[in-house]
Amino acid sequence: MKRYELTEVQWQRIAPLLPGKVGDAGRSGTDNRMFVNGCLWVLRSGAHWKDLPERYGKWKTVHRRFSRWCHAGVWEKVFETLTADRNNQYLMLDSTIVRTHQQAASGKGGPKNQALGRSRGGLTTKIHMLADALGRPLCFVVTAGQVGDVTQAPAQLAGQEGAAVIADKAYDSNALRTLIAQMGAEAVIPCNPTRKIIISHDAIAYRLRNRIERRFNRLKHFRRFATRYDRRTIHFLGFVHLASAMIWMT
Repeated sequence: MKRYELTEVQWQRIAPLLPGKVGDAGRSGTDNRMFVNGCLWVLRSGAHWKDLPERYGKWKTVHRRFSRWCHAGVWEKVFETLTADRNNQYLMLDSTIVRTHQQAASGKGGPKNQALGRSRGGLTTKIHMLADALGRPLCFVVTAGQVGDVTQAPAQLAGQEGAAVIADKAYDSNALRTLIAQMGAEAVIPCNPTRKIIISHDAIAYRLRNRIERRFNRLKHFRRFATRYDRRTIHFLGFVHLASAMIWMT
């Protein structure tokens, strides 16, 4: 097994979830494992698709297939299936900003509607994540870097269950607190300093929030997660789901 590639145990977990198997409708894929390993090589190394080692096949063919799977939701399906074994004692919300490489803003038509934000630091994208009690990712929303954290929380919490929702003060809003109460959960969110009436929170439970922060740090070991090179958001999100699937298999 070469660096960045799936172990036998990991492959056995995701093989039944991939299209193109013998018995599936349509064409059969040519070596799904080799293809996924090629995508992992690009994800972990951060290299350009053109630098893909020849052992994984022609880079254009691999990239085209990766794109098809992104549009078909294959990476997201694999990720969601792996998250079935979650720990719902707590739910955690957080986000991280990633720098956007200049090649992500290139191409015909420019960066229209591709979740790119501009600030003094340059182009950025924000990854909003919901995690379980162990800090493992459950769902993602990708937006421009300047989008507020609390604006994405309702969509992330839709259909979720947990005893409490842990988040930092960026998520302190009356509307979100009401939504969490309607879920039957406790809001473990420190108050924004601008609040006139302070709302107490469980300080001991709040200490667990470092788990989602550490998970972001681990996800950023995947270089195409830590820096956005992809012009299209759907391709970047495909890499996000693939990186997160690897987290669930380790």
